[in-house]
Amino acid sequence: MTRIDALVLTCEHGGNRVPAAYRHLFASRERLLRSHRAFDAGALDLARFLAQRTQAPLLASTTTRLLVDCNRSPTNPRAFSEITRVLGPDARHELLDSLHVPHWSLVEQALLGRVHRYRTVLHVAVHSFTPVLRGVRRACDVGLLYNPKRRHERLFCATWRSHLHVASPHLRVRRNYPYRGSDDGLTTAMRRRFAANRYLGIELEINQRWWNQGDRDAWRGLRRHVLDTLRATIESRGLARA
Repeated sequence: MTRIDALVLTCEHGGNRVPAAYRHLFASRERLLRSHRAFDAGALDLARFLAQRTQAPLLASTTTRLLVDCNRSPTNPRAFSEITRVLGPDARHELLDSLHVPHWSLVEQALLGRVHRYRTVLHVAVHSFTPVLRGVRRACDVGLLYNPKRRHERLFCATWRSHLHVASPHLRVRRNYPYRGSDDGLTTAMRRRFAANRYLGIELEINQRWWNQGDRDAWRGLRRHVLDTLRATIESRGLARA
């Protein structure tokens, strides 16, 4: 088993903030800004909780992904929403330069420094997903996304899933659901940057119903299960150091 020596946390869809220069684009779209299309509800709260308890660095983007999606490659047309896709090339480049590039650069530098210092770095990108998409209810509470071709990621998620099942048997935990961990995104890009035995990129996906239902005790319980099982999985593979 690969030893985990350092942990880095990120949150690409942490908020629905709109910088002043772009507020005119959302003048009649307040409801859209409050929806799952604008940000990952609960993700930033969970990411901050994990960061506080593990003392790992957290790098978070709090601007709405309706401007530019920080979990898409800059060359991916889907990095822009229908609101910004119609903007001219200069305006789109400005969005990338001001919002996308800074986040990716900070994450890459944080990982690079730790890969040089430690043997293996675990990167957990914290996200959440809407319970119902296009009329289909998603039968999952926690998703663990990874690249199945990378053995260490596959084993890490299998172990984490086992710990979650023991800690809370009623939780529905699925791997590579509701998305595939090999899809275009930040962790996929970082895998091209770092070797499989030095970097593990895992996306943690939480069903937004846990946040949206307003049951704070249930939400705090879920956060604790995620933290405790993440620690247990890391400890089984080495002592995490931020």
